[in-house]
Amino acid sequence: MTEAAASTGTAAWADALLASFAQAGYERAEPAILQPAEPFLDLSGEDIRKSLYLTTDASGEELCLRPDLTIPVARDYLASKRAGQVAGFSYLGPVFRYRGGLRSEFQQAGIESFGRQDRPAADAEMLALALEATGALGVKEVEIRTGDVALFNALIDALDLYPVWRRRLIKDFNRKVSLEQDLERLTLATSAGRNEYEGVLAALAGSDRKAALALVTDLVSIAGTAQVGGRTVAEIADRFLEQSTLKGGALPHNALGLIKRFLAISGDPDEAVAQLRALARDAKLDIATAIDQLEARIGFMAARGIDVSSLRFSTSFGRGLDYYTGFEFEVHAKGSGSEPLVAGGRYDGLTTRLGSATPIPAVGFAIWVEALTRIGRKPADSRSARTS
Repeated sequence: MTEAAASTGTAAWADALLASFAQAGYERAEPAILQPAEPFLDLSGEDIRKSLYLTTDASGEELCLRPDLTIPVARDYLASKRAGQVAGFSYLGPVFRYRGGLRSEFQQAGIESFGRQDRPAADAEMLALALEATGALGVKEVEIRTGDVALFNALIDALDLYPVWRRRLIKDFNRKVSLEQDLERLTLATSAGRNEYEGVLAALAGSDRKAALALVTDLVSIAGTAQVGGRTVAEIADRFLEQSTLKGGALPHNALGLIKRFLAISGDPDEAVAQLRALARDAKLDIATAIDQLEARIGFMAARGIDVSSLRFSTSFGRGLDYYTGFEFEVHAKGSGSEPLVAGGRYDGLTTRLGSATPIPAVGFAIWVEALTRIGRKPADSRSARTS
């Protein structure tokens, strides 16, 4: 097939996909290509931050070529008269990321849903629509990987750890760093060495972050420091607070054991629910609400015809994006390695971080068009194969 024919086939498939999304109630969104850089620098995962194409306008505002479409669609929704109301959007357009030897400009399609309070049902709808998209291109044999960062957050909250530990562990989880390695490091005995401000560190350990951060920020500012090694005053203060807690004592071994037991749960979603309830019962952990949400989601998935037993659920699964708050998933072609065809999840906290006065439920997914069209077979190809 020639490049022109392939392009025509992709365009026909994309039009059909957007038409199916519109029929499902998701109207077309077309955000600007040039976006404020700050939301992506603050809210995206490390991989996206490192791949941004940045520029500055005449006023000095830092801008970037959009690296994905979730944040741009959310910003446009919040700026519209429909902000806070139930609304769903679909999109197809170019995004821009530095990807080594691969093309930096590539197509992304997807859906974003805002305002629905029936979270488990909305989550299940996202996965069902994602599977319809892969099936429409002829990719029938897929692996579905799912997780739920809300379960991990609920566990860390129930363990009643120092706030700094909580932030650090959740950051590790979201960014796909070696959480296991950091867990071990946090359980090591604190250093025997002391310094002249050890008492200040001890006093700050476990304190209210907002008040302690304000204190340390003021002290650093009084010293006349604006930046050190590229870090801002706030970043320096946050790091100081983290060290104060780490010097105040090691992560309790019983907490380490429970976290490891939690992270080992994987496999069939129904079996995972049973294991999670057993963990909560044995350790007397208040994580029932998060488990109930998972169980309800599984039920809605089954009601939509998804073979739940074929899903690969793991409590340690995460997508590496800082703004996810709940359900996360990836759809892979069987045997295709780590590159997903479709990926998405729930991000209820993003709208407030983008300026909304109240939290707005949000969930969506992105389709990696080039991966899907490379692995899948276009409808036009299928017809040619049958008539040849």
